[in-house]
Amino acid sequence: VGLVRVERAVKERLSLGDLDTLMPQDMINAKPISAAVKEFFGSSQLSQFMDQNNPLSEITHKRRISALGPGGLTRERAGFEVRDVHPTHYGRVCPIETPEGPNIGLINSLSVYAQTNEYGFLETPYRKVTDGVVTDEIHYLSAIEEGNYVIAQANSNLDDEGHFVEDLVTCRSKGESSLFSRDQVDYMDVSTQQVVSVGASLIPFLEHDDANRALMGANMQRQAVPTLRADKPLVGTGMERAVAVDSGVTAVAKRGGTVQYVDASRIVIKVNEDEMYPGEAGIDIYNLT
Repeated sequence: VGLVRVERAVKERLSLGDLDTLMPQDMINAKPISAAVKEFFGSSQLSQFMDQNNPLSEITHKRRISALGPGGLTRERAGFEVRDVHPTHYGRVCPIETPEGPNIGLINSLSVYAQTNEYGFLETPYRKVTDGVVTDEIHYLSAIEEGNYVIAQANSNLDDEGHFVEDLVTCRSKGESSLFSRDQVDYMDVSTQQVVSVGASLIPFLEHDDANRALMGANMQRQAVPTLRADKPLVGTGMERAVAVDSGVTAVAKRGGTVQYVDASRIVIKVNEDEMYPGEAGIDIYNLT
């Protein structure tokens, strides 16, 4: 909106002014842009203070998707069909993590591997199947593109060469799940976790849980407060490290070494000799503030 206003103002000045004496700074006024930015962050329905209870709450808040706000739905107008889980959500929007109140189904979370394409549509990755062999070639497909293919589940049994072991494989095609011959398969899911969000993927043995309890568990993990002495869990899903690192909350060492100095503002590490570059001092400093 701000850029459109600037464009209009520049065109008006170009049509009115003397082109020989006009300078760029005379034409461009940045006030409409800064006003639009301030308006969005200050008063927009979609602008919120980041939830910083713990690393998970932070990364989940950044990955939230809302059907409310300007140009969207209202809680009163949204019916059951809009809130319900849809086959096109598979691998793109988590079917579990959503609020329990009036916003249920209107506020969702991105799935673990979902991303947006250049047109703003959500995509999810799949492994390409070539001549009956599951390759490591990854293709990102939107919901529209996915409808043209037969896609096997991530837990399908493969032999050492990447062929499907069973003659009939459980697959999805055009929003329906059924058995297909292994020769008909075009793609395979990259992971069993790609259906769910980051929060739900931290629940051990999620497939054995009732969906309502899993929803409560995924939401309640975001409310956990830090312990004085952190302890490693006895059971995990393997996503814990990814959440801690990708949330940006924790300082992560770029290279191995020995801690030389620590205080509230920085950590100084003497780098291992085998990881040093020629001619460098071999000291890594991580500023914490």
